[in-house]
Amino acid sequence: MRVFLLVLCSLLAACQTLPPPPAWQSPEGRNRPELGVIRDLNTGEQLTPEQLVERLAAQPRVLVGEQHDNPDHHALQLWLLRALETRREQGSLLLEMLEPEQQAKIDAVRRGPLPSDLPQALAWQKNWSWELYGPIVQHALMQPYPLLAANLDRSEIKRIYKDRPVLKGKLSTADSVRGPLLEQIRESHCGMLPESQTPAMLAVQQQRDRRMAERLLAAPAPAMLFAGAFHVRRDLGVPLHLADLGKADGNAVLVLSEVGKPVGQGAADYVWYTAALPPIDHCANLKKQMAPAR
Repeated sequence: MRVFLLVLCSLLAACQTLPPPPAWQSPEGRNRPELGVIRDLNTGEQLTPEQLVERLAAQPRVLVGEQHDNPDHHALQLWLLRALETRREQGSLLLEMLEPEQQAKIDAVRRGPLPSDLPQALAWQKNWSWELYGPIVQHALMQPYPLLAANLDRSEIKRIYKDRPVLKGKLSTADSVRGPLLEQIRESHCGMLPESQTPAMLAVQQQRDRRMAERLLAAPAPAMLFAGAFHVRRDLGVPLHLADLGKADGNAVLVLSEVGKPVGQGAADYVWYTAALPPIDHCANLKKQMAPAR
């Protein structure tokens, strides 16, 4: 009888109709034909949101890449998390935005009612917008599965920057991986980072990816990771480290990408094209800030 009930519950969950994805919040790209398109990058097939959820639900580990400041990405992450909860029992949620030093605070909050000042109780870092991440965090804290830190803490980053550890693994250490990562580091720093510092920055980036991979493997399955898109890329990020750790299979990668920013085959398994934020010349702003006063 118990087996029959479990099968019946599973069938009923699979038959549940998912709510529609949230309405777009970002102002750009509303008229682009690729807006809202979900693509299986391995087959070229266009998927419905329901089909995407069914495919992700079958995987032990789901990695979702975001653009940190795009509100549509966070709304879709929460929608995906809730949708997957209707399809199978969620094992854990991991966030790049949380560090090991915060884990005890997260666990303490989960044991009681949510405090009135949740960001303070979690020691939430101000460089991550609580307005964007708060709904995801609050939802996860009220679920039976754990919310887990996936990043390095600041003291670890300082040690890595000062004394670069040797990264072990054939795939993650290849020149075809390190080269593009170095270029991304230079570009993200607007070409203003001294070249002597790029090896240390690369070490930090890759040790972050290694930590996320290790945390995913240690987390109760099925596990879900929300992180920056570069971190979850199959050709550059966490999936390579998972493979180096002996877990090349069972990892599904979804990248949320603004329209006009195509994601190529090999970078992910799936892409979901979203509305876009107005373009900002971050480099111009940075150079202006660093210009000497007259």
